[in-house]
Amino acid sequence: MKAQIHLSDKFSYAKLLRFILPSIIMMIFTSIYGVVDGLFVSNFVGKTQFAGLNFIMPFLMLLGAFGFMFGAGGNALVSKLLGEGNREKANKIFSMLVVITLLLGATLTVLGWIFIDDFAFLLGAREELLEYSVQYGRIILISLPFFMLQLEFQNFFSTAEKPKLGLAITIGSGVTNMVLDALFIVVFKWGLVGAAIATMCSEIIGGGVPLIYFASKNKSLLRLVKTRFFGKEFIKTCTNGSSELLTNVSMSLINMVYNIQLLNLAGENGVAAYGFILYVNFVFISAYIGYSVGSAPITGYNYGAKNTIELKNVLKKSLVIIASFSLTVFVLSILLSKPLAMLFVGYDKNLYDLTVYGFRIFSFSFLLSGFAIYGSSFFTSLNNGVISAIISFFRTCVFQLLAVILLPLVLGVDGIWLSIVVAEFLAVTLNAVFLVKNKKRYGY
Repeated sequence: MKAQIHLSDKFSYAKLLRFILPSIIMMIFTSIYGVVDGLFVSNFVGKTQFAGLNFIMPFLMLLGAFGFMFGAGGNALVSKLLGEGNREKANKIFSMLVVITLLLGATLTVLGWIFIDDFAFLLGAREELLEYSVQYGRIILISLPFFMLQLEFQNFFSTAEKPKLGLAITIGSGVTNMVLDALFIVVFKWGLVGAAIATMCSEIIGGGVPLIYFASKNKSLLRLVKTRFFGKEFIKTCTNGSSELLTNVSMSLINMVYNIQLLNLAGENGVAAYGFILYVNFVFISAYIGYSVGSAPITGYNYGAKNTIELKNVLKKSLVIIASFSLTVFVLSILLSKPLAMLFVGYDKNLYDLTVYGFRIFSFSFLLSGFAIYGSSFFTSLNNGVISAIISFFRTCVFQLLAVILLPLVLGVDGIWLSIVVAEFLAVTLNAVFLVKNKKRYGY
């Protein structure tokens, strides 16, 4: 049996991958929730319901993004405190963030229920598309506090030196979603409602089980304890995690713009095709997100411990690993474009052809997105939320928004598929500038 890996260790390629692999798999399984829903709804319920699910998903992800902000931003602060040897305060900050996440999640659930009709209508959903979007969204909102906790805990499991436990819980949650989708949609014929209930149950498990674990006596570095509100640390957490919040909120908003553009240029088929592309994109880039989440506490710990040699070591190895991931993901996306599209939308030839064509153009972004995601996360880990937020802001709000609005004016629908590639190229360039400029400051 291999010895447990600690944040204070010197990391080789093998040890780095062993420590981070559970986080990667954990993020992939989390991304599979929506994919499984989409797969079952598209094949067993109908194209319009599939489009409705895709249409409202960015709104739901936007609300859940706060959990990722508290997780990523709080993780940077907590791992730094652990590196400094202040475990007591680290646990109090961790506990404060969990309480705030629960309270905010409950508030957003109520607000979401009230305004979801108006929101979907404002985005252009009408008649059946509006009905199905709201129907799916309202059920998912019930489990929003647990979904936010799930995203938060996924960041903290690595810091607690329990990435394998986090992986086990996420797999259990994902399997629950798959089994219930099959039961509720195929056997019970509950349609879109069944898909929503299956996801709701899986999110309750994904957020609820870690809550019970950290509230109980455990052997990890983190545990829920009696706490209070730490104003300065909360602001620091929000600043650290602002880039992750901005990325998730911006991506949700950008996806809404994509849907609007596609609805105008390609109709319902365009929205359905983009829905498939988003599902596969979630799975593929979740490897990059998982790597960034898993490596963040190592960076934060060594920054707190002022170990610049290991900081430099982890950064160098991370860039090499991400380059390997990027090439692998790109090749897989090209090879699997037809079979995956057939699996989702093979029942409609026009939709299938549009999906394969759009996805193959979109796939070139996988060569670049890993570096953009890791770069922003790296500066978050260094407790530099400002640079991280700038990278995220330009990557999503500026580069992608301008690309998806301007390129279709010249290239039509092709401009929509190509916009993400252009945006990621510009984001990677911006990342490189910040990494070079801040090398002496942090000693990496």
